[in-house]
Amino acid sequence: MRVTDQGEQAVPAGPKPLPHTVGHRERLRRRARSAGLNHLPDYELLELFLFRSQPQGDVKPIAKALLSRFGSLAAVLAASVEDMMTVRTQDLRGRTKAVGMETALDLAALHEVAQRVAKEPATRRPVISSWTALLAYIRLALQHEPREQFRVLYLDNRNQLILDEVQNRGTVDHAPVYPREVVRRGLEVNAKAMILVHNHPSGDPTPSRADIDMTQQIVRAARSLNVEVHDHLIVGREGVTSFKQLGLM
Repeated sequence: MRVTDQGEQAVPAGPKPLPHTVGHRERLRRRARSAGLNHLPDYELLELFLFRSQPQGDVKPIAKALLSRFGSLAAVLAASVEDMMTVRTQDLRGRTKAVGMETALDLAALHEVAQRVAKEPATRRPVISSWTALLAYIRLALQHEPREQFRVLYLDNRNQLILDEVQNRGTVDHAPVYPREVVRRGLEVNAKAMILVHNHPSGDPTPSRADIDMTQQIVRAARSLNVEVHDHLIVGREGVTSFKQLGLM
């Protein structure tokens, strides 16, 4: 209680309100349990995961900065550790918040887990009969890859996956491909068929003239050794293009 200049007694001043960050973690966890994780917006779902690598402090600015920098939750998880660690922001007190190595590795590990889970259905059955699962897997693996990547799915005589191998990583618009090496590797793993896969970081999965020519070279080289090329798939943010469906092979 205090006395005013006029001698009147004033109402005692109450305690200062606590910052909204106090108790935020437990409130978010309770809401996740009661409403379900699927009802959380992307930034709050990301916050829940960041709680593990950053056991103290407000992680909401980091979660929002990551989504702002990369554009979506899927793109955040697909980003490289090096790119994640370039993210900087400020909290409400003007303090700099950054993504450290531990946080970046945790997020990269989450992406790897998601890829392996998506890959399981495509490896337990013939790839041709689990095409939907295959498309889901390659989209998760390559849809947000910032550089062009060429990989080959080598299959056995029952069209089950022997090996999913990255042949080359390149620039934002080119990855070198050597048809002889693609086929040679198939012979090493005793493959009877293969599916070619690469991504277009531009987002547009439309095949280029170079893509078509390269595919035809691989098909000819593989055919001479009785190895079949089932398809060539191009992954972009706008979807997946199949050379087979386009009549290009």
